[in-house]
Amino acid sequence: MSNQKRGKKHRTPQKRVPRLPSVPRPRTAPALPGGGTPLRGSLDQTAKLLEHAKPDQLVELVLPHLWAAIADGRMPANVCVDACMTLRNAYGQLGIRAELLSVDLAVRHKDGGGTRYGSLTPSWTGTSWNGHCVLVLPDSERIVDATVEQFDEVREVGAGPMIGKVALSTHGDGSMLQPGAQVLLQRGDLVLAYTVAGPEAIASIVEHPEAVAHADDHHRVGVNVASLTLAALRSEGVRGRAMQAPHPRLRALLRAVGDAPYEADEAGDVRFKATDSTGREQWQRLDEIPLPPTTPAAWPR
Repeated sequence: MSNQKRGKKHRTPQKRVPRLPSVPRPRTAPALPGGGTPLRGSLDQTAKLLEHAKPDQLVELVLPHLWAAIADGRMPANVCVDACMTLRNAYGQLGIRAELLSVDLAVRHKDGGGTRYGSLTPSWTGTSWNGHCVLVLPDSERIVDATVEQFDEVREVGAGPMIGKVALSTHGDGSMLQPGAQVLLQRGDLVLAYTVAGPEAIASIVEHPEAVAHADDHHRVGVNVASLTLAALRSEGVRGRAMQAPHPRLRALLRAVGDAPYEADEAGDVRFKATDSTGREQWQRLDEIPLPPTTPAAWPR
Protein backbone atom coordinates (compact mmCIF):
# COMPACT_ATOMS: atom_id res chain seq x y z
CA MET A 1 0.00 0.00 0.00
CA SER A 2 1.35 3.44 -0.86
CA ASN A 3 2.35 5.69 2.06
CA GLN A 4 1.27 8.71 0.04
CA LYS A 5 -1.44 10.70 1.82
CA ARG A 6 -4.66 10.51 -0.11
CA GLY A 7 -6.72 13.62 -0.66
CA LYS A 8 -10.30 13.67 0.56
CA LYS A 9 -12.81 13.15 -2.20
CA HIS A 10 -15.79 15.47 -2.42
CA ARG A 11 -19.00 14.13 -3.86
CA THR A 12 -21.85 16.14 -5.28
CA PRO A 13 -24.95 15.52 -3.15
CA GLN A 14 -27.38 13.28 -4.98
CA LYS A 15 -31.07 14.16 -5.05
CA ARG A 16 -33.26 11.16 -4.37
CA VAL A 17 -35.70 10.37 -7.17
CA PRO A 18 -39.05 8.98 -5.99
CA ARG A 19 -39.18 5.22 -6.32
CA LEU A 20 -42.12 4.18 -8.45
CA PRO A 21 -44.21 1.11 -7.67
CA SER A 22 -44.29 -1.91 -9.93
CA VAL A 23 -47.19 -1.86 -12.35
CA PRO A 24 -49.58 -4.73 -13.23
CA ARG A 25 -51.09 -4.98 -16.66
CA PRO A 26 -54.49 -3.33 -17.26
CA ARG A 27 -57.35 -4.69 -19.34
CA THR A 28 -56.03 -4.83 -22.91
CA ALA A 29 -58.13 -3.29 -25.64
CA PRO A 30 -58.83 -5.26 -28.85
CA ALA A 31 -56.03 -5.07 -31.40
CA LEU A 32 -56.54 -2.51 -34.15
CA PRO A 33 -56.63 -3.47 -37.85
CA GLY A 34 -53.05 -3.57 -39.07
CA GLY A 35 -51.75 -3.49 -35.51
CA GLY A 36 -52.41 0.20 -34.84
CA THR A 37 -50.17 2.62 -32.96
CA PRO A 38 -49.31 1.47 -29.42
CA LEU A 39 -49.90 3.76 -26.48
CA ARG A 40 -46.67 5.22 -25.16
CA GLY A 41 -45.85 6.14 -21.57
CA SER A 42 -42.82 7.14 -19.54
CA LEU A 43 -41.96 6.30 -15.93
CA ASP A 44 -39.24 8.97 -16.12
CA GLN A 45 -41.86 11.65 -16.79
CA THR A 46 -43.94 10.31 -13.92
CA ALA A 47 -40.94 10.43 -11.57
CA LYS A 48 -40.21 14.05 -12.53
CA LEU A 49 -43.79 15.04 -11.78
CA LEU A 50 -43.63 13.29 -8.41
CA GLU A 51 -40.44 15.16 -7.63
CA HIS A 52 -41.53 18.65 -8.70
CA ALA A 53 -45.34 18.96 -8.74
CA LYS A 54 -47.00 21.23 -6.20
CA PRO A 55 -49.47 19.74 -3.69
CA ASP A 56 -52.55 20.86 -5.63
CA GLN A 57 -51.11 19.39 -8.86
CA LEU A 58 -49.75 16.05 -7.69
CA VAL A 59 -52.65 13.66 -8.24
CA GLU A 60 -54.09 15.48 -11.25
CA LEU A 61 -50.78 15.32 -13.12
CA VAL A 62 -49.24 12.08 -11.89
CA LEU A 63 -52.23 9.77 -12.28
CA PRO A 64 -52.69 9.93 -16.11
CA HIS A 65 -48.93 9.75 -16.66
CA LEU A 66 -48.69 6.66 -14.45
CA TRP A 67 -51.64 5.08 -16.29
CA ALA A 68 -49.90 5.70 -19.63
CA ALA A 69 -46.69 4.17 -18.25
CA ILE A 70 -48.61 1.08 -17.12
CA ALA A 71 -50.16 0.67 -20.57
CA ASP A 72 -46.94 1.51 -22.46
CA GLY A 73 -46.76 -0.64 -25.60
CA ARG A 74 -49.45 -3.02 -24.36
CA MET A 75 -52.52 -1.50 -25.97
CA PRO A 76 -53.43 0.64 -28.97
CA ALA A 77 -53.32 4.40 -28.51
CA ASN A 78 -56.87 5.21 -29.62
CA VAL A 79 -58.63 3.88 -26.52
CA CYS A 80 -59.96 7.17 -25.23
CA VAL A 81 -63.20 5.63 -23.93
CA ASP A 82 -61.38 2.94 -21.91
CA ALA A 83 -58.86 5.53 -20.70
CA CYS A 84 -61.48 8.04 -19.56
CA MET A 85 -63.68 5.44 -17.87
CA THR A 86 -60.67 3.95 -16.06
CA LEU A 87 -59.15 7.27 -14.99
CA ARG A 88 -62.53 8.59 -13.87
CA ASN A 89 -62.67 5.74 -11.36
CA ALA A 90 -59.01 6.15 -10.41
CA TYR A 91 -59.38 9.86 -9.70
CA GLY A 92 -62.60 9.14 -7.82
CA GLN A 93 -60.93 6.65 -5.48
CA LEU A 94 -58.53 9.40 -4.42
CA GLY A 95 -61.37 11.87 -3.87
CA ILE A 96 -61.23 13.83 -7.11
CA ARG A 97 -64.36 14.29 -9.21
CA ALA A 98 -63.76 13.64 -12.91
CA GLU A 99 -66.38 13.83 -15.65
CA LEU A 100 -66.41 12.55 -19.21
CA LEU A 101 -66.45 15.07 -22.04
CA SER A 102 -66.95 14.28 -25.74
CA VAL A 103 -64.98 16.65 -27.95
CA ASP A 104 -64.00 17.56 -31.46
CA LEU A 105 -60.24 18.21 -31.63
CA ALA A 106 -58.42 20.37 -34.16
CA VAL A 107 -54.62 20.14 -34.06
CA ARG A 108 -53.25 23.35 -35.59
CA HIS A 109 -49.72 23.98 -36.82
CA LYS A 110 -47.92 27.33 -36.55
CA ASP A 111 -48.16 27.73 -40.34
CA GLY A 112 -51.96 27.76 -40.06
CA GLY A 113 -52.57 24.22 -41.29
CA GLY A 114 -53.96 21.43 -39.19
CA THR A 115 -56.03 18.28 -38.85
CA ARG A 116 -59.42 17.72 -37.27
CA TYR A 117 -60.09 14.66 -35.13
CA GLY A 118 -63.13 13.45 -33.26
CA SER A 119 -66.64 14.63 -33.98
CA LEU A 120 -69.42 16.73 -32.50
CA THR A 121 -71.78 13.89 -33.46
CA PRO A 122 -69.82 10.71 -32.62
CA SER A 123 -71.11 7.20 -33.26
CA TRP A 124 -70.19 3.54 -32.78
CA THR A 125 -69.13 1.02 -35.41
CA GLY A 126 -69.36 -2.33 -33.69
CA THR A 127 -67.13 -2.04 -30.63
CA SER A 128 -65.24 1.01 -31.92
CA TRP A 129 -66.31 4.55 -31.02
CA ASN A 130 -65.84 7.11 -33.79
CA GLY A 131 -65.04 10.21 -31.75
CA HIS A 132 -62.71 11.56 -29.11
CA CYS A 133 -63.28 12.05 -25.39
CA VAL A 134 -61.39 13.56 -22.46
CA LEU A 135 -61.94 14.14 -18.75
CA VAL A 136 -62.69 17.39 -16.96
CA LEU A 137 -61.79 17.86 -13.29
CA PRO A 138 -64.35 20.49 -12.21
CA ASP A 139 -62.87 21.30 -8.79
CA SER A 140 -59.38 22.04 -10.11
CA GLU A 141 -60.63 23.24 -13.52
CA ARG A 142 -58.37 20.95 -15.53
CA ILE A 143 -58.85 18.98 -18.72
CA VAL A 144 -57.13 15.59 -19.07
CA ASP A 145 -56.49 13.99 -22.45
CA ALA A 146 -54.73 10.72 -21.63
CA THR A 147 -54.62 9.45 -25.22
CA VAL A 148 -53.65 12.65 -27.04
CA GLU A 149 -50.54 10.94 -28.43
CA GLN A 150 -52.68 8.72 -30.64
CA PHE A 151 -52.46 11.67 -33.05
CA ASP A 152 -49.19 11.53 -34.99
CA GLU A 153 -48.20 15.21 -34.87
CA VAL A 154 -48.79 15.36 -31.10
CA ARG A 155 -46.94 12.08 -30.60
CA GLU A 156 -43.88 13.54 -32.38
CA VAL A 157 -43.68 16.35 -29.82
CA GLY A 158 -43.75 13.89 -26.91
CA ALA A 159 -44.53 14.83 -23.26
CA GLY A 160 -47.27 12.26 -22.68
CA PRO A 161 -50.88 12.94 -21.66
CA MET A 162 -52.20 16.49 -21.96
CA ILE A 163 -53.31 18.10 -18.71
CA GLY A 164 -54.25 21.77 -18.90
CA LYS A 165 -56.31 24.44 -17.21
CA VAL A 166 -59.89 24.91 -18.36
CA ALA A 167 -60.75 28.57 -18.76
CA LEU A 168 -64.47 28.07 -19.35
CA SER A 169 -65.89 26.14 -16.40
CA THR A 170 -69.09 26.73 -14.48
CA HIS A 171 -70.32 25.36 -11.17
CA GLY A 172 -73.77 26.87 -10.62
CA ASP A 173 -75.79 24.24 -12.45
CA GLY A 174 -73.33 21.39 -12.00
CA SER A 175 -72.07 21.59 -15.57
CA MET A 176 -68.46 22.15 -16.56
CA LEU A 177 -68.23 23.21 -20.18
CA GLN A 178 -71.19 24.17 -22.32
CA PRO A 179 -71.69 22.55 -25.76
CA GLY A 180 -69.78 24.55 -28.36
CA ALA A 181 -67.28 25.93 -25.83
CA GLN A 182 -63.67 25.77 -26.95
CA VAL A 183 -60.51 25.10 -24.94
CA LEU A 184 -57.11 25.95 -26.44
CA LEU A 185 -53.98 24.20 -25.15
CA GLN A 186 -50.37 24.40 -26.33
CA ARG A 187 -48.14 21.39 -27.02
CA GLY A 188 -44.79 22.41 -28.52
CA ASP A 189 -45.53 24.45 -31.66
CA LEU A 190 -49.01 22.95 -31.89
CA VAL A 191 -52.28 24.43 -30.68
CA LEU A 192 -54.87 21.87 -29.63
CA ALA A 193 -58.40 23.28 -29.99
CA TYR A 194 -61.00 21.20 -28.15
CA THR A 195 -64.65 21.93 -29.00
CA VAL A 196 -67.21 20.48 -26.59
CA ALA A 197 -69.95 18.25 -28.01
CA GLY A 198 -73.47 18.11 -26.58
CA PRO A 199 -74.79 15.86 -23.78
CA GLU A 200 -76.16 13.37 -26.32
CA ALA A 201 -72.57 12.62 -27.34
CA ILE A 202 -71.68 11.67 -23.75
CA ALA A 203 -74.83 9.56 -23.52
CA SER A 204 -73.75 7.74 -26.67
CA ILE A 205 -70.69 6.57 -24.73
CA VAL A 206 -71.94 5.74 -21.24
CA GLU A 207 -75.21 4.16 -22.37
CA HIS A 208 -73.73 2.00 -25.12
CA PRO A 209 -73.67 -1.77 -24.43
CA GLU A 210 -69.88 -1.86 -24.95
CA ALA A 211 -69.28 0.67 -22.16
CA VAL A 212 -71.86 -0.96 -19.88
CA ALA A 213 -70.34 -4.40 -20.44
CA HIS A 214 -66.89 -3.21 -19.30
CA ALA A 215 -68.02 -0.97 -16.40
CA ASP A 216 -66.74 -3.44 -13.79
CA ASP A 217 -63.38 -3.69 -15.57
CA HIS A 218 -63.06 0.09 -15.68
CA HIS A 219 -63.74 0.26 -11.95
CA ARG A 220 -61.33 -2.56 -11.11
CA VAL A 221 -58.46 -1.19 -13.21
CA GLY A 222 -59.21 2.31 -11.93
CA VAL A 223 -58.81 1.09 -8.34
CA ASN A 224 -55.50 -0.55 -9.30
CA VAL A 225 -54.19 2.64 -10.92
CA ALA A 226 -55.27 4.66 -7.88
CA SER A 227 -53.52 2.12 -5.62
CA LEU A 228 -50.23 2.46 -7.50
CA THR A 229 -50.58 6.24 -7.49
CA LEU A 230 -51.12 6.17 -3.72
CA ALA A 231 -48.02 3.96 -3.30
CA ALA A 232 -45.99 6.50 -5.29
CA LEU A 233 -47.39 9.48 -3.35
CA ARG A 234 -46.32 8.02 0.00
CA SER A 235 -42.66 7.76 -1.08
CA GLU A 236 -39.89 9.79 0.55
CA GLY A 237 -39.88 13.41 -0.60
CA VAL A 238 -43.45 13.20 -1.92
CA ARG A 239 -45.67 12.23 1.02
CA GLY A 240 -45.35 15.64 2.72
CA ARG A 241 -46.65 17.45 -0.37
CA ALA A 242 -49.35 14.82 -0.91
CA MET A 243 -50.63 15.42 2.63
CA GLN A 244 -51.00 19.10 1.72
CA ALA A 245 -53.17 18.32 -1.32
CA PRO A 246 -56.75 19.65 -1.10
CA HIS A 247 -58.29 16.16 -1.14
CA PRO A 248 -59.52 14.86 2.25
CA ARG A 249 -60.06 11.33 0.93
CA LEU A 250 -56.47 11.16 -0.35
CA ARG A 251 -55.12 12.27 3.02
CA ALA A 252 -57.30 9.70 4.81
CA LEU A 253 -56.02 6.92 2.54
CA LEU A 254 -52.40 7.94 3.07
CA ARG A 255 -52.93 7.72 6.84
CA ALA A 256 -54.77 4.39 6.61
CA VAL A 257 -52.19 2.75 4.37
CA GLY A 258 -49.08 4.25 5.97
CA ASP A 259 -46.08 2.13 5.02
CA ALA A 260 -48.09 -1.06 4.60
CA PRO A 261 -46.71 -3.50 2.01
CA TYR A 262 -48.65 -4.07 -1.18
CA GLU A 263 -48.65 -6.64 -3.96
CA ALA A 264 -50.69 -7.75 -6.94
CA ASP A 265 -52.72 -10.93 -6.46
CA GLU A 266 -53.23 -13.68 -9.05
CA ALA A 267 -55.94 -11.65 -10.75
CA GLY A 268 -53.62 -8.65 -11.05
CA ASP A 269 -55.44 -6.62 -8.39
CA VAL A 270 -53.28 -4.50 -6.10
CA ARG A 271 -53.82 -5.12 -2.38
CA PHE A 272 -52.39 -3.45 0.71
CA LYS A 273 -51.76 -5.31 3.96
CA ALA A 274 -53.79 -2.85 6.01
CA THR A 275 -55.91 -2.97 9.16
CA ASP A 276 -59.52 -3.97 8.53
CA SER A 277 -62.65 -2.96 10.45
CA THR A 278 -61.95 -5.62 13.15
CA GLY A 279 -58.44 -4.30 13.80
CA ARG A 280 -56.70 -7.21 12.06
CA GLU A 281 -54.20 -6.88 9.23
CA GLN A 282 -55.62 -8.19 5.96
CA TRP A 283 -54.70 -7.93 2.28
CA GLN A 284 -57.28 -5.45 1.00
CA ARG A 285 -58.03 -3.59 -2.20
CA LEU A 286 -58.01 0.17 -1.92
CA ASP A 287 -61.81 0.35 -2.06
CA GLU A 288 -62.03 -2.15 0.84
CA ILE A 289 -59.84 -0.30 3.34
CA PRO A 290 -61.99 1.20 6.15
CA LEU A 291 -61.73 4.97 6.53
CA PRO A 292 -63.06 7.37 9.20
CA PRO A 293 -66.83 7.98 8.84
CA THR A 294 -66.23 11.65 8.02
CA THR A 295 -64.18 10.75 4.92
CA PRO A 296 -65.85 11.84 1.65
CA ALA A 297 -67.08 8.94 -0.46
CA ALA A 298 -65.28 7.96 -3.66
CA TRP A 299 -66.50 9.34 -7.00
CA PRO A 300 -68.63 8.71 -8.99
CA ARG A 301 -71.41 8.88 -6.42
